[in-house]
Amino acid sequence: MTERPKRRKCKDNPYTLNYCEEKNIYTITFKDGRGVKHEVEVSRKIYKAFDKFELEDLSELNEYDRHIEHSEIFENNMNSRAMDKPLSLEDEIIRKTTFEELKSAIEMLPEVQKQRIKKYYFDDKNEYQIAKEENTTQQAVNKSLNLARIKLKEILKK
Repeated sequence: MTERPKRRKCKDNPYTLNYCEEKNIYTITFKDGRGVKHEVEVSRKIYKAFDKFELEDLSELNEYDRHIEHSEIFENNMNSRAMDKPLSLEDEIIRKTTFEELKSAIEMLPEVQKQRIKKYYFDDKNEYQIAKEENTTQQAVNKSLNLARIKLKEILKK
């Protein structure tokens, strides 16, 4: 019999396809319900139909392997996949402390710089919008923001 390439099979596939080149016969081998092995000669058409079914089955197995998740979902790996992960208590304390320090540092700035920093970072306005509101140039706002950032760095280093 001619050796066919070894194919992975679904557990529900109980048969094996065979072709004997010398005799030009197609056979299907399977075990019955009692575990007795049988070999049945079939026509080329039936052999091709079984072969096609086997290839479709293999395609589904590959699709399953590639696209369906096979791990169990537990609370710990659900948390690791979360988009908005909750902060740990330590991280939350650090974030709040840092925010409070930043807030008090902003309060130490001159009034114009303080207002521009707040508009730029907290009100999501760009330099052009701030300049238009304050009836000044964008360059003046830019320079003021840069000076404010430098002062904030100095204050927060202490």
